[in-house]
Amino acid sequence: MGVDVTTKIVIARRPEVVAAYAADPDKAPQWYRNITSVTWRTPPPLAVGSQVDFVARFLGRTLAYTYGVVENVPHTRLVMRTAPGSSFPMETTYTWRALGDDRTEMSLRNRGGPSGRLVARVMAAAMRRANRSDLARLRRILETREKPPERASP
Repeated sequence: MGVDVTTKIVIARRPEVVAAYAADPDKAPQWYRNITSVTWRTPPPLAVGSQVDFVARFLGRTLAYTYGVVENVPHTRLVMRTAPGSSFPMETTYTWRALGDDRTEMSLRNRGGPSGRLVARVMAAAMRRANRSDLARLRRILETREKPPERASP
């Protein structure tokens, strides 16, 4: 695989809140600038074996691809992969790690794409920029949403 890009961000919300939002395919167009539509092939909720169709605009092209969920550890890790032989092979991994009481480090890793060195280099740079922008948008969405009230001590 030609591209391997990892981007991280810290979000001032608990891991279960960040993961519930970020791992919901229906929310992807709200925080991924390039994703234009999402269609479930299998019924929700997301689980190992789920399949979801995405349409995205990237580097001036429209890409349609199906992701299959290959790993799903709630609030910790999600791995999705395009089918073998896909015209745009890609694996996306989300990880969430608690940092204290109300902060989460989220990591977004994309591996795959073209194997040509020059094309892969250009694509990696574009992915890195897009991922930073998308994760910043995700943080804005989650940090400005109304937080649930703190639980009272017994």
